Amino acid sequence: MKRTSLALIIAMGILLALAACAPTAVGAAGTSEATSRQITVNGIGQVYVAPDIAYINVGVRSLAETVADALEQNNAQARTIKDALVAQGVDEKDIQTSSFNVYPQPEYDFQGQITRNLYAVENTVYLTVRDLQNLGTLLDVVAENGANNIYGITFDLQDKSEAQKTARQMAVDAGRAQAQELANMAGVKLGKLTSISSFSSYPAPYYGYGMGGGGGAMAYDASVPIASGQIQIYSEASMIFEME
Repeated sequence: MKRTSLALIIAMGILLALAACAPTAVGAAGTSEATSRQITVNGIGQVYVAPDIAYINVGVRSLAETVADALEQNNAQARTIKDALVAQGVDEKDIQTSSFNVYPQPEYDFQGQITRNLYAVENTVYLTVRDLQNLGTLLDVVAENGANNIYGITFDLQDKSEAQKTARQMAVDAGRAQAQELANMAGVKLGKLTSISSFSSYPAPYYGYGMGGGGGAMAYDASVPIASGQIQIYSEASMIFEME
């Protein structure tokens, strides 16, 4: 009797364990099936807009036999350039020093021997131009007043919110259209949207504009022609739809 009772208890325990596991197995299978019945797409939206602001690096490089002389020359040139920009209507807050370097600049003969030691001073100003129609004129002004290193003109858009919104809407519309097309091709019905994420970027076009020289003024017969082009506002929407 004791052995029979023990066997019945063990059998009942096994049945209970199997019963407890059965719903979990069904649930897992259901989840796997639901996961597999999905359409995942990436929609892209692109908007092109004209820039309304520009950033320029304007540099003054001076050479002298002493640091003091090089600094004096450089400071005088930098002040002249700043005064000329202000006279053109540029706000002083839009003229900011971005780097200042002092370093030795030895000169060598044909045998590689140092003939004399000079010192270089480089002062670079980060200039913000808010009136793009005046950009070419400002480049002329800084060149004529002692700037001997102008490089990197970056165009940008001050307020990108509307362009970003439009690009995101285009990305969502493109993603939904793509999902519907795939559903039609597969012979299934497109279900509800279950997940969406967005990524945006807006690279500004970059134009190099460089001038070399030993510190003298560089004049031009006409204003420097600069084409600002257009800025691309890019948005991507990753979307997941159910299949019915």
